[in-house]
Amino acid sequence: MAKTDIARRVYNHTWKLDPIVRSLLDTDFYKLLMLQMIWGMYPKVDATFSLINRTTSVRLADEIDEQELRDQLDHARTLRFSKKEMIWLGGNNFYGRKQIFEPEFLAWLEGFRLPDYELSRRDGQYELSFPGPWMYTTLWEIPALAIINELRSRAAMRSYGPFALDVLYARAKAKMWAKTERLKALPGIRISDFGTRRRHSFLWQRWCVEALKEGIGEAFTGTSNVLLAMDNDLEALGTNAHELPMVFAALANSEQELREAPYKVLQDWQRYYGGNLLIVLPDAFGTDSFLRDAPDWVADWTGFRPDSAPPIEGGEKIIDWWRKKGKDPKQKLLIFSDGLEVETIEETYRHFRGKVRMSFGWGTNLTNDFEGCAPTETDSLDAISLVCKVTEANGRPAVKLSDNPAKATGDEKEIKRYLRIFGEKGRVEQLVKV
Repeated sequence: MAKTDIARRVYNHTWKLDPIVRSLLDTDFYKLLMLQMIWGMYPKVDATFSLINRTTSVRLADEIDEQELRDQLDHARTLRFSKKEMIWLGGNNFYGRKQIFEPEFLAWLEGFRLPDYELSRRDGQYELSFPGPWMYTTLWEIPALAIINELRSRAAMRSYGPFALDVLYARAKAKMWAKTERLKALPGIRISDFGTRRRHSFLWQRWCVEALKEGIGEAFTGTSNVLLAMDNDLEALGTNAHELPMVFAALANSEQELREAPYKVLQDWQRYYGGNLLIVLPDAFGTDSFLRDAPDWVADWTGFRPDSAPPIEGGEKIIDWWRKKGKDPKQKLLIFSDGLEVETIEETYRHFRGKVRMSFGWGTNLTNDFEGCAPTETDSLDAISLVCKVTEANGRPAVKLSDNPAKATGDEKEIKRYLRIFGEKGRVEQLVKV
């Protein structure tokens, strides 16, 4: 395959609209898996997703032109799944299973289009939200984040000439390849790309994925990006996300239902999926409270993805819980994926090697690490902590507590209510960079 000259491609923005999202498959695999369950079990639930910029020092509305943003969002709404994409989804094996997507679901998906959005400006930030039926709004999360991050990158590079851009990407490639060489030195390591949401650009993510495929060989297990998985003959990877327990909790009609919401999610998930898809995401309302109240059957699941606690601390906590439940951690899987940098991966790998099966979902620091690469001094190419979270379900506020209070989202009054029910044990404030 001929390699795209990214620098030249970025410089030659000569057409009116250069689409950032060109396919509905340009999303994370877990969104499609969750969508099928939402479509099958919760088609009448409404859910609003909203943009949240945790890096408040960056004024997005000052950096990104509003009309450009609207043009990109509007373009994404024109997209449909192509015939080729539908054939691939229906006929491909995922996690060793044929036809993981039901024919009826695929028939519905053929006519899918992203719903409308609401956009305004306030105090230098964009207020962007996606209200409507959950089975439509859920697919906005990834393209919305990809659009805003890439528009920010384009704005930062607009003044660069072709040679400056060439230098920028040469430095970024060398930086990323140096990380690849370090990872290659770790026997048995398993790395996957989780970098779609906060990538520098689609072309850059594609370059990183192709570089990893060549650079670490079989140690590269695949990508969460469905389009890149299809185009590069890679495994599409992912299971579920925080939105499921957040919506289930918002719909709870009593404190008891609220406490049980994280486990009801898992029961519903198990009805749809099994095998390697049985991965627990425990931190929506705090890992300590999740483990404290978890039914014994949760210990039978394949593994956990500790997401917002420090990886070694969070991993040891889960291993200790498995042992108390009579399970051998060496037969279990830990997937680390929160803000990973190569140093964190190396340290975590060495700590847990021989104790547990593990893999690493490498995200923003894979697909958006341009710090120190620009030919002029700027921080406009530095990644920021931008998320698109469910904020309301059937008119009720949705909450995420997290193991890191800096990652909590939701109405302050509701957060306090959730803390009273789930407790604060194990929650430690940490700087959120990405």
